[in-house]
Amino acid sequence: MADINAIAKQFVEFYYNQFDSDRSQLAPLYRDHSMLSFEAQQFQGAASIVEKLAGLPFTSIKHQVSTMDAQPAATDKASMIVLVTGQLLTGEESNPLMFSQVFHLMPENGSYYVFNDVFRLVYGA
Repeated sequence: MADINAIAKQFVEFYYNQFDSDRSQLAPLYRDHSMLSFEAQQFQGAASIVEKLAGLPFTSIKHQVSTMDAQPAATDKASMIVLVTGQLLTGEESNPLMFSQVFHLMPENGSYYVFNDVFRLVYGA
């Protein structure tokens, strides 16, 4: 089995680089049966997911990953669960927002796509 931590790290770096540079181009990472839960709103399918992400009300964003954990998601496939925590800066904001995001990655043709994506901002107590 491939090193899931290395695969997860490569995926996370690619995902956030693409998101930060042009999030409208994230569609190849999703499929029609993929699902995004974004702050309790649910979206299904690559087109719906990218429409939501591209329509967020800021023009620039920068993700900074603090932690990343990966685990196999099933014994019969090479799918994996990836948990990311970090900070993001939007627009001209100087105070970063904390976030957590979980990806359920599924193998396909020597690569991976996002089957499930759960995103939440994390607010202080």
